[in-house]
Amino acid sequence: MDNIFLYTGIYLTALMALSLYRGVFGPTILDRLIGVNAIGSKTTVLLILIGFLYHRVDMFIDIALAYAMLNFIAVLAASRFFLKKKGLYDESIKN
Repeated sequence: MDNIFLYTGIYLTALMALSLYRGVFGPTILDRLIGVNAIGSKTTVLLILIGFLYHRVDMFIDIALAYAMLNFIAVLAASRFFLKKKGLYDESIKN
């Protein structure tokens, strides 16, 4: 059963790399925020999978919940900042 959790974690890490690409090279600020939010959500699931691997799910669920709350608040704060100061659509490609 541990192998299933291990391979799922490796697959999830590969998916996080795709979200990292969107977070770094996104054409707009909104794409970058969505990429960062996706990485945070996948990290939450990855923390729970690590808890299953170490047979300490109770401890890792607390860490994952705290990380999910921080991720949610950080993305909300960043989106509000960019909406008021810079605009979310300022970097769009203009032809």
